[in-house]
Amino acid sequence: MSNAPSNKVNPGSSAENPAVKIIECPRDAMQGIHNFIDTDIKVAYLNKLLKVGFDTIDFGSFVSPKAIPQLRDTAEVLSKLELNDTSSKLLAIVANLKGVQEAATHQEITYLGFPFSISETFQQRNTNASITQSFDTVKQMLEICDRANKEAVVYLSMGFGNPYGDEWSPAIVTDWAGKLVEAGVTILSLSDTTGVSSPEKIRSLVPVLFEVFRHHPQVEIGLHLHSTPETRLEKIDAAYELGCRRFDSAIKGYGGCPMAADDLTGNLATEELIQYLNGKGAAMQLNITRWQEALAYSSRVFL
Repeated sequence: MSNAPSNKVNPGSSAENPAVKIIECPRDAMQGIHNFIDTDIKVAYLNKLLKVGFDTIDFGSFVSPKAIPQLRDTAEVLSKLELNDTSSKLLAIVANLKGVQEAATHQEITYLGFPFSISETFQQRNTNASITQSFDTVKQMLEICDRANKEAVVYLSMGFGNPYGDEWSPAIVTDWAGKLVEAGVTILSLSDTTGVSSPEKIRSLVPVLFEVFRHHPQVEIGLHLHSTPETRLEKIDAAYELGCRRFDSAIKGYGGCPMAADDLTGNLATEELIQYLNGKGAAMQLNITRWQEALAYSSRVFL
């Protein structure tokens, strides 16, 4: 995608100006909304986001429409996206092998994202499968991704704890992360599904993961944090100062996981993330004009 240099936020990357990957997550923002959003409105919104310059757009999911009725039109949405003039890659969420197989047939999709919870209760609630069964699904997904020229993104759901009383510790997180990497996963997204993370937890866990995979340069570790508006920036700051350079976010902080709790805790707000990163001199290569257009159109999606 070609934009005038004056239109860009911090173009270029260097040792002093490190590149940051922003994964914009309209899928996460929309999935918990009960009133069905018109397919054409979704398409128009996504097409605007595709012109901004985000690294990846988490655009939809191939899951049972009974589980997430809002996203039952993902395949139709995909067929209408304007992908000829974008640098952004597409990511779709899957929860079982049926979804993996369906998503893998779409050439336009680069990443298949799988929510792998280290909370047994949440794994059952989210995918109707145990942790052990889900690990087997991940291994089969990796094989399908290899054949279909896709890449897997595995979310370590409930990565900062859970509301169910299931055992949690940094050791449990790193143990499962190690098993997933050994199986062939190269992108891990540490996920705070219900907003229980804090700067202190981030500082206690993220460096441990970085250290574990210090000799695995192919492994990329990102953060998918849910948060209340009051604590977003302190979480972003803690992660960035520790060296995290991959962040999931959603415009205006919409979203949350409807399978985790009745009261949704939203995503990091993309506009706050951009403002923070811009202040740090991070390279994002975003088209400001297109960004403002997408931000304005979001009010038609999220009424």
